[in-house]
Amino acid sequence: MVLKRVVQLFIVIAGGTVGYLYIPKLIGLMDYFGIGWLDSPYVAPYVGLVLGAIILYLLTFWLVDYIVHFVQWLEETLLKAPVTDLFFGSLGLIIGLFIAYIINQSIKDIQFVVVSQVVPLFIMILLGYLGFQVGFKRREEFANIWTIARKDKDKKVDKPENEELKEETVSPRAKILDTSVIIDGRIADICQTNFLEGTIIIPQFVLEELQHIADSSDALKRNRGRRGLDVLNRMQKDLRVNVEMYDGDSFEDIQEVDSKLVKLAKVKNATVVTNDFNLNKVCEFQNVHVLNINDLANAVKPVVLPGEELTVQVIKDGKEQNQGVAYLDDGTMIVVEEGKAYIGRTIEVLITSVLQTSAGRMIFAKPKLLEKAL
Repeated sequence: MVLKRVVQLFIVIAGGTVGYLYIPKLIGLMDYFGIGWLDSPYVAPYVGLVLGAIILYLLTFWLVDYIVHFVQWLEETLLKAPVTDLFFGSLGLIIGLFIAYIINQSIKDIQFVVVSQVVPLFIMILLGYLGFQVGFKRREEFANIWTIARKDKDKKVDKPENEELKEETVSPRAKILDTSVIIDGRIADICQTNFLEGTIIIPQFVLEELQHIADSSDALKRNRGRRGLDVLNRMQKDLRVNVEMYDGDSFEDIQEVDSKLVKLAKVKNATVVTNDFNLNKVCEFQNVHVLNINDLANAVKPVVLPGEELTVQVIKDGKEQNQGVAYLDDGTMIVVEEGKAYIGRTIEVLITSVLQTSAGRMIFAKPKLLEKAL
C-alpha cells in the first residue's frame, strides 16, 4: 500500500533527522570509554542518522497501521462531507487562528514561561476550534448571506434604467417535503399540475427515515416506504420540477425529524409541505410557512352546506348510539343521526352541520324520512 510506505518513509526520515542532530552529543559522552574516533564531525552525524532512522522505525513499527487507518478514516470523512461544510469550516478555522496570532503578539514578550509559551498555544487551539465550529454550524446562514448579496449584485448589473417603474417579481419559496407527504403520494400529482412552484427540497435525514421505513420488517411499513421512494423517483425523472437534495445535517443535537424540518425551514426561509396535523400546528406556532396537503384536498372538495339534501348509502354504525356512517365519493365521512336502522340502505339525508379541520372534514346529517315524520 502506497500510503503505508509513505508513512514508513516519513518515520525513517524523522528518526534520521533526530539522530543526526542529537546522537552526536551522546557519542561525545562515549569518549570516556576510549572510542573517541566516533566523535569525529565526519562520522558522528551520519552514524546518528542511521541509528536514529533504525531505532525510530523499530519503535514505531506497530504504530504504522494505526496511522494509516486514521488517515483513511479522515480521508473518507472529508470526501463524504459537503463542499460548503468544508469551506465554511476551514474559513472559520483560518479566521480563528488569525485572531489567535494577533492576541499572541501582545503576550509573547512577557518574561514568564507559562504566559509566553503555554498560553499562546492554548489560545491558538481554543480560537481555532471555536472558529471551525462557528463556521461549520452556521454555514447555512453564511451561504444565504452570500447568495442574497450575489443576487442583489446581479440585479443591479442587469437592471435597466427604466426597471424602477416595473413591479419587482418575487421568486417562490423553496418547498421542503416531510416523510408523511412523500409516502402519501399526492404531492407528485400536485406538482404535475403546476400548482406547486419553486424548488422542491428533500433533506437527507428525511430520505434516511424513508429508507428505514422501506427496510422495516413490518410489511405495511415496508410497502409505504417503498411507495415513498417510488414517488421521489417519479418526481425527479418524470415531472418538470426542480428537485434538490439537502445533504447537510447541521442539527445533530436535534433527534426528531420534524424538529429538524422546522429548523431547516427557518434557516432556508422555505415552506414545509406536509399532511401531518401535528407538524402543521408546530409550524404555525413557530411562524414557519406551511402547506398542508389535506387543507388543499378539503378546499377542492364539493361544498356542502347545512340544509342541503344528499343521497347516501349507510354502511356501518357510528360511535354514538343509533348513529350510522356513510361516505361521499371523495371519501368524506357523513355521520347520520338515527341512521343505524338504515345500515345497508340508500336513503336521502338532510345536512345539519359541517365540521372542517386540517385533519379532514366531517358532515353531520339526519334521515330525511325522520324530518318528514316530524
